[in-house]
Amino acid sequence: MNKTHELARYLLGNSESLDFTGPTPTLVGGDSRKTRKRILALSGKEARELGISKSTLHYLRKHARADRPFEVYQKVAAKLG
Repeated sequence: MNKTHELARYLLGNSESLDFTGPTPTLVGGDSRKTRKRILALSGKEARELGISKSTLHYLRKHARADRPFEVYQKVAAKLG
């Protein structure tokens, strides 16, 4: 948001410099090895008790088996605990 304001000030002529090298965001992945193991070890019955549907469990397992990073929605991550 700050960079947007800085760009606007530059375009309006209120600022003579423009710096996009400022703070870089740190991205945190949502797929730790612990989370992957938890998903793969989760049975269908346990998932239903946690409030995770069959289709959600299917896609979680599918993504957990792959080597690529994946996102776990906040609500589901909270249920996985």
